[in-house]
Amino acid sequence: MVGVIPTREAMKLAQEAGLDLVEVSPNAEPPVCRIMDFGKYRYNESIKRKQARKQSQVHKRGVKEIKFHANVAEHDYETKVNHTRKFLEKGHKVKLSLQFRGRENAHRELGFEVIKRVLNDCDDIAAVEMEPRLIGRQIVALIGKRSGKSHGGAAPKTERPVSEKQS
Repeated sequence: MVGVIPTREAMKLAQEAGLDLVEVSPNAEPPVCRIMDFGKYRYNESIKRKQARKQSQVHKRGVKEIKFHANVAEHDYETKVNHTRKFLEKGHKVKLSLQFRGRENAHRELGFEVIKRVLNDCDDIAAVEMEPRLIGRQIVALIGKRSGKSHGGAAPKTERPVSEKQS
């Protein structure tokens, strides 16, 4: 902290120290300058930018997909629901898909029941972002993590009926 000094005197001090005079805050009155090694300063700033980019990549969350079948066994179902819950806790969105094979296509109501059951089992931590809908030979639904905020006096969530005619 040298105080307010003329620019030429500041340049002279910087040259004597073998460093650079760097303008830190040009909009201040008078402008604020610092005597430092400018190359080292630029290097440190680039490192900070890289770290910030790396941190932002870590927080990016993708969509995970869990696939079911209409006649899924109980243990398989529970395992897949547990994986779904873990993905939701980590902040990922989860795409639930149920593919019909062969004659299963004639009993689509069984597929909708499986998806509804998953939604009910994950209801405490998941919010439905896309209702289950039939797309071709599969049923697709999208859920995300329920926000940690309380509902603020909103009416309690009621179970929504899911019709198999949605597309």
